[in-house]
Amino acid sequence: MIIRLADSKDINQLIQMRLDFTLESNQNIVFSESDFISFKLECENFLEKALNSENWFIWIAEENSNILSHIYIELIQKVPRPGRKTHPFAFMTNVYTVKDFRNKGIGSKLITTINKWVESEKYEFIIVWSSDDSIEYYKRNGYMHCKEPMEFFPT
Repeated sequence: MIIRLADSKDINQLIQMRLDFTLESNQNIVFSESDFISFKLECENFLEKALNSENWFIWIAEENSNILSHIYIELIQKVPRPGRKTHPFAFMTNVYTVKDFRNKGIGSKLITTINKWVESEKYEFIIVWSSDDSIEYYKRNGYMHCKEPMEFFPT
């Protein structure tokens, strides 16, 4: 198994995995062909921009050129504060492992690599909003469960 940052050759697999992730967590959703085409174009555009940015890092675990798991990281810049060096923090999202490869330690190897990377880059912390089903996974990998943030949804 290889753990690495994604590149442009991974885009099609990442799009399919995002679709699979969505369908798995929302089994009542039915997409038309035009829905899928719109999604694919939007996701492809997002991934091309993300892979070429300095703020997005898409980590993957692969075997035989097949992506088994991925974690997306977006760096969030902080407003500088006097008297200390300001470092960004990492927002973790779109954490997904292909169903047949879950509970085999692949996701934990991937998140361990990311945790070490965050530490070596001196990012301040990682934040992730987990589903109820994944709280234990994060706890096993050194994360603390905290209260939900406050939200505002414009009308």
